[in-house]
Amino acid sequence: MKLRLLSKNDVQRALPMRECIEVMKTAFAQLSAGEANVPLRTQLPVPQHEGVTLFMPAYLAGSGDLGAKIVSVFPRNLGRGLPTIHAVVVVVDGETGAPVALMDGTYLTALRTGAASGAATDLLARPDAEVVAIFGAGTQGRTQLEAVCTVRPIARALVYDANPDQAARYAAELSGRGGPIPADVRVAASPAEAVRQADVICTATTSTTPVFAGRDVRPGTHINAIGAYTPQMQEVDAETIRRAKVVIDSRQASLAEAGDLLIPLQQGLITESHIHAELGEIVLGRRPGRERADEITCFKSVGVAVQDVAAARRVLNRAAELGLGVEIEL
Repeated sequence: MKLRLLSKNDVQRALPMRECIEVMKTAFAQLSAGEANVPLRTQLPVPQHEGVTLFMPAYLAGSGDLGAKIVSVFPRNLGRGLPTIHAVVVVVDGETGAPVALMDGTYLTALRTGAASGAATDLLARPDAEVVAIFGAGTQGRTQLEAVCTVRPIARALVYDANPDQAARYAAELSGRGGPIPADVRVAASPAEAVRQADVICTATTSTTPVFAGRDVRPGTHINAIGAYTPQMQEVDAETIRRAKVVIDSRQASLAEAGDLLIPLQQGLITESHIHAELGEIVLGRRPGRERADEITCFKSVGVAVQDVAAARRVLNRAAELGLGVEIEL
């Protein structure tokens, strides 16, 4: 049995952001159409290191994509000079059940998470959105910016991070990247400064408390909230959620894991009916997206395995065409 091994560089070459955004739309559409089998991910806490390892399988019946991701989130790694997130993805042949590829999932996680926000921004943000605010200057914050700039004519980006040095490095790196990212990438002095200027806000942190105040969010803003993935984590405050049209990636996963929603639900500030739609329902045309220019829209994502498996299958197909990776005999 042959297995193709694919590195981060192989994944980057095989799946550009714009294409990944379309892959995410297709994956979310299958999820909302009931064409995906996605067990709720298994979380294995590692409390002595304040980390968690997640096991995330999925099968997309519509496209035949099958596989699983193992991803670890260890926030203490930042102090070690290591990424917070490490991951691998296994692609399995949907007809035979044979594993056919093993690839870097660390970059793939950042790519597909950014692409999900890109899909949500494309479907929910105002067409004239020009200013984006990024909370979290890590790897996830980089792909969030790339994705939003891929689908909207962004002229200025502001970044805020609890670590000012990290925010400064982010601004210096991204302002010179080119492509869809504007040259004007600057550090915000405060969360309020970033939010009060933003047409699109992306939160990509591991914070357990809100990273900005809901009162600062302007009418017409779109928010991608992707950092909080447990019931105890809350990047976006209840006031923002209460004011917003809320769209989620998966109803099952969000109501089990999304602290941004569960906390205001437990406080009685919203009910489950406040959730407008899954993103896939909007892709399918079953539910409307933005309906007014002054609406606040919020895409709350905890991340689901259909994203990883769909993206990984596309990476593998393209890698085979380009001759990327190394094949080994197991």
